[in-house]
Amino acid sequence: MNFKKTIQLVVNGAAVQRDVEPRTTLLDFLREDLGLSGTHMGCEHGVCGACAVLLDDAPVRSCCIFAVQADDQRVTTVEGLAPKRGQMSKLQDAFCEKHGLQCGYCTPGMLIACTALLAQHPQPTEAQVRDAISGNLCRCTGYQQIVDAVMYATTQGDARESI
Repeated sequence: MNFKKTIQLVVNGAAVQRDVEPRTTLLDFLREDLGLSGTHMGCEHGVCGACAVLLDDAPVRSCCIFAVQADDQRVTTVEGLAPKRGQMSKLQDAFCEKHGLQCGYCTPGMLIACTALLAQHPQPTEAQVRDAISGNLCRCTGYQQIVDAVMYATTQGDARESI
């Protein structure tokens, strides 16, 4: 039997309604149903952070949440962080400027974690940045460039504009 549930949510500012199987993860829904491939699949256990998205402005691991659990909520993926198509947010630009990305696999999750941090603490300390990204694994940067990028973004005007 092929049982599906209709869900409605707002993804990156656009209303979406789809029929999904209850076992479909939010990650699979975003990537396969909506074609938003910026959110990466890493460990599939919620420990690497590559699949992080904002669910009603809170960072969550989309590999550990079913799409039906996001019903009637707002989801922001890395694609939704830019102010408009073809532009980067201040935070995304800072990641480029300060080499906060290398292979790029962890970058979407790092950007999500840092966006959530800046929403709460527009002028974070380095310790707060390190704490915010502590749940995200990165093998390439050694984390220092990511911390530098966030600190740089906060010196470029109002950090909340990066969200």
